[in-house]
Amino acid sequence: MGDSDLGYLPGLIIDRRDFFRVAGTLTAGAVLPLACRTPVPSVSPPPFVHGVASGDPLTDRVILWTRVSAPAGVRQVPVRWEVAEDPGFGTVVARGWGMTGARQDFTVKVDVTGLSPGRTYYYRFDALGQSSPIGRTRTLPVGSLERLRLAVCSCANYPQGFFNAYAHIAQRADLDAVLHLGDYLYEYGRDGYGGNAGLGRDVEPVHETVTLSDYRERHALYKSDPDLQAAHQQHPFIAVWDDHESANDSWMHGAQNHDPATEGAWLNRKAAAIRAYHEWMPIRTLPGDLSGGRIYRAFRFGNLADLVMLDTRLGGREKQGDRDDPRALEDPNRRLLDATQEAWLQAQLDNSMEAGTRWRLLGQQILMGSMSGQGQPVNPDSWDGYPGSRKRLLGHLSQAEIRDVVVLSGDVHSSWAMEVAQNPFSEEAYDPNTGRGSLAVEFVAPAVSSSPLGTFPGAESLLALDSRRPHIRWVDVHARGYTILDLDETRAQAEWYFLDTVERRGAGERFAAAFASAHGENRLLPVSSPSQQRVAAPALAPVG
Repeated sequence: MGDSDLGYLPGLIIDRRDFFRVAGTLTAGAVLPLACRTPVPSVSPPPFVHGVASGDPLTDRVILWTRVSAPAGVRQVPVRWEVAEDPGFGTVVARGWGMTGARQDFTVKVDVTGLSPGRTYYYRFDALGQSSPIGRTRTLPVGSLERLRLAVCSCANYPQGFFNAYAHIAQRADLDAVLHLGDYLYEYGRDGYGGNAGLGRDVEPVHETVTLSDYRERHALYKSDPDLQAAHQQHPFIAVWDDHESANDSWMHGAQNHDPATEGAWLNRKAAAIRAYHEWMPIRTLPGDLSGGRIYRAFRFGNLADLVMLDTRLGGREKQGDRDDPRALEDPNRRLLDATQEAWLQAQLDNSMEAGTRWRLLGQQILMGSMSGQGQPVNPDSWDGYPGSRKRLLGHLSQAEIRDVVVLSGDVHSSWAMEVAQNPFSEEAYDPNTGRGSLAVEFVAPAVSSSPLGTFPGAESLLALDSRRPHIRWVDVHARGYTILDLDETRAQAEWYFLDTVERRGAGERFAAAFASAHGENRLLPVSSPSQQRVAAPALAPVG
């Protein structure tokens, strides 16, 4: 196997003779178990400046990630890894080794199998004679599960603010996973959106990301942030891309922020963005994922929740419409999800109901609930811009009697709690007083650091919660932060935590609001206080 295998086919290792041959050119200590490693002189730069991460947990496996900063001129680096039941590595349950190199930008992805369900594990890597920080991860449970706690976040623009939301998420020891709903990074250069916020967080490269090396460099910049590193170190991530991981308002065959005349073919840029994402994110890369760009997938948290992660961007989305051409926007044949993903989604929902799972979670990028009734303008970059896709999904929920659906969204740099109905503006179809006609509830997470929606012209009108928007229970368009989703058998509760500021690192947070939907009701009611954190949560990974 060549030096690319570790990055693209997780868990595979190279021929043993190749391993020792390359290891001999670096340090003999790197091939020993981590506990027995022989100290060697430090290298410059340090090998693990981008931290460690884990993601895409299943009941018996999880993806582990890191990146080795190799000295100039080194083409291949042997890497060892260990997984243990305790942060002191007294009980090691798995270990292995492999090779990384320039072809995958020295990133490392390992699909560790043979783990036990519903367990917290600790892991570390070793390369160039040094050990990485210790990471902490968790597998998915099986069978009966009383409670599930997830952090939900999106929209982190590096130059626009410090990642204090990630710092607070990292300190929550009782989370099962972090859901990142996209805009993990932004493609703009220093003269683009958010690039001149004056906080000393300049982007690299200085220009807009277009090529593979550009996207790699931008991912490296984001992974250098200590607060993002902390969140990855403590929790497994389940992530999907939105548009800015490639370019603003991207779709299958182009993007608003892509000019073929100066930036080349969109397919080349799209392929570069997808490849860099798979290299730098702790996501399971399966055969065909790089060439086909498929990212939608599902996760089961015992009998309590099925999580379905959608791709409303690159996987089959048709070009975004024009808000000034409402007739074209209403075309029922325009698709947000292609036919394959749409059929897959319906099958996932059907199978979840048949299995008796308590809740169905849809993790996806853009606002699903309707905002375009009662003469309000259409946001074409939402499910409003693809009414045929939403009608088919909600129609399936109704006809197949799919209940207890929770939609988790990001993208709009604001916080929302709403009920999702086919036509929330019709008194015959929907009753806001009882929830009749509501087919799901939607919780929208605020931005981690990107400009709040309230800073954009005309956004203040969205604060008017009146008869024009009877299905919206709460909205905030000013604050940044994140959401906690707390599930048990009786209710699904979302809690919003807002940051004091993003203009300095280490700022505090406050509980802002909470709404819950009782099992079987698809109706939101306010909750006065946050849920209790779990007691005796597994220890966080050691810091420093």
